[in-house]
Amino acid sequence: MIWWPSQTPTLADGLITLRLLAERDIPDIYSGCQDPLIPKFTRVPPDYTMDHAEFFVREKTPTSFAQKSELAFAIDYGNGADIDFAGVISFHTINLTDHLAELGYWISAGARGKGVATRAARILTNYGFETMGFERIEARVDVENLASRKLLLSLGYTLEAILRKVSCRQGGRQIDMALYSMIRDEWKEMLN
Repeated sequence: MIWWPSQTPTLADGLITLRLLAERDIPDIYSGCQDPLIPKFTRVPPDYTMDHAEFFVREKTPTSFAQKSELAFAIDYGNGADIDFAGVISFHTINLTDHLAELGYWISAGARGKGVATRAARILTNYGFETMGFERIEARVDVENLASRKLLLSLGYTLEAILRKVSCRQGGRQIDMALYSMIRDEWKEMLN
């Protein structure tokens, strides 16, 4: 059985903190989603507005949490007085019956190349297995998103398949996605 938290926890490893999305994140989310790479590789629309960011923080995230369909976090990078918003990471497409979640994330342009996404994905993967009790965590990545594909492999995720024409992007373009997975037993073995 999956354990679901009563509130979004704060998870940290020293330099990276995953925390509840807050009102103060709305401008950073809006700004981050203006980067053309984010809508290119995610379901964020290319015409992302401040209204989208407000809806995401104020309505979608709390509703999804209450419905146990998504657990989303703001990613903070840094320590002490020098902490910056770096993006968003979540478990979504959750199947509580099958003990399965999908990992998704986007990283602001200024935080890329610093290991932020790798550390955040490691923290959340560990939380998903060790605390929540998932048996399998998946990640679907646009086949052209080489940075995300490399990140998942570096964490020990396995490339299982290329899903042909499985996702529709803005304008109706169908794209292929790479399906990666991590199994709880593999994760535990890697930690030992």
